[in-house]
Amino acid sequence: MVPSLHISLSSHSTKPLSMAVVMDALHRPTTPLISSSSPSFSAAHDRNHHNNSSFRLHRIASQFHLHSSKSGHGCSWMFDSSKYKYILANSKRNHGQLHAMFPSTPAAVSSVKDLFEFICAGPLIDKLGFTPETIAESIDKWLESGFHVCKLFQLNELYLTTPQKARIYHYYIPVFLWCEKQISDHRSTFKDGDDIPPLVIGFSAPQGCGKTTLVFALDYLFHNSGRKSATISIDDFYLTHDDQAKLRENNPGNALLEFRGNAGSHDLSLSVETLTALGKLTKEGMKMKLPRYDKSAYNGRGDRADPSTWPEVEGPLTVVLFEGWMLGFKPVPADVVKAIDPQLEIVNKNLEAYYDAWDKFVKSWIIIKIKDPSCVYEWRLQAEIQMREAGNPGMTDEEVMDFVSRYLPAYNAYLPTLYTEGPKGSDSEHTLIVEIDEGRNPILAG
Repeated sequence: MVPSLHISLSSHSTKPLSMAVVMDALHRPTTPLISSSSPSFSAAHDRNHHNNSSFRLHRIASQFHLHSSKSGHGCSWMFDSSKYKYILANSKRNHGQLHAMFPSTPAAVSSVKDLFEFICAGPLIDKLGFTPETIAESIDKWLESGFHVCKLFQLNELYLTTPQKARIYHYYIPVFLWCEKQISDHRSTFKDGDDIPPLVIGFSAPQGCGKTTLVFALDYLFHNSGRKSATISIDDFYLTHDDQAKLRENNPGNALLEFRGNAGSHDLSLSVETLTALGKLTKEGMKMKLPRYDKSAYNGRGDRADPSTWPEVEGPLTVVLFEGWMLGFKPVPADVVKAIDPQLEIVNKNLEAYYDAWDKFVKSWIIIKIKDPSCVYEWRLQAEIQMREAGNPGMTDEEVMDFVSRYLPAYNAYLPTLYTEGPKGSDSEHTLIVEIDEGRNPILAG
């Protein structure tokens, strides 16, 4: 039985509020954010998103099925993947609901004021350079984004629990706004008339910590703001089942390379081909298919999905969201890996080729930091349980334990350097480190 997740919010004081600024922002005249003449989704996006979603939904569902907490918050992050297509198909309707986000009565103004103060108390606010004044000036952006995230996950934006509000307004929306700033900075380096390649944002985060769900929400927000995005995972570059079998045969007795996961178990030529092609999707009408990996194949051991099922993306792309558990890992001295696990030596050697295949394409980084890699087991177990409950083949609890144990040496070897130095080629202006707790919520860095 999976233990209940208790989502705790760090208590910390907010800055003094400039209420004149806040009230001016809350009372200023508003116009509809979406008009019937400018739908938030194109027909092409509906088609692409539907295809893309089927490979991600079991992982996303596991992040939003948080059991009720004894704290009384009653967290109900339930996500019904069967209704995702309905949400997308009806995204052009119900524009009038957006008006409900803006205050028109004293009670509504008070409610938005409370939300404003909640936003200002978020653990990422100072790190991202937000102030009460800038938040007040952009409050409509926060409200609009919150509305869309609630719609995506079928939440009533007027009746959010504290954990739900924290996940949306302390995590997803601040990260989205940071990504928007990175895109703006990226595009400003090009001249008018240039073909501007999409910005590749890398998301490095341990398995099960919520990175897929975060990327899912960001992708939705980008499309709702009229920009085309593509999502890709390092999982999509795993070797085929047959090639993985050959890797196992070539490394007898090495448990770290017996199954997919560690450096050496990826098709790096496919990575380079895919990321290079995505960078060229700069014009209307340009299309390509994105590879996908089916983790449910071969009783959970996985295989590359049939190319006929791969989703299609169309240019011009604004951003590519590239996520993975070991994205940004770089080799460390041989004596370090030998002390952790001698089997890691060949993995460390394999990792030397990964910068050119993955990391050099990434221009901005989001690193999700955890204090203890052992959380990965519980998180992965939750994901597999959700997968099995959805009727898909998945690993047993014992297989999950065995599976995760093959990743832990890499976490112990490479996470310290990732957290202190960042990925190779990264810089602080284009790197965001978000530390999360066991409930997958951002916390104030210690």
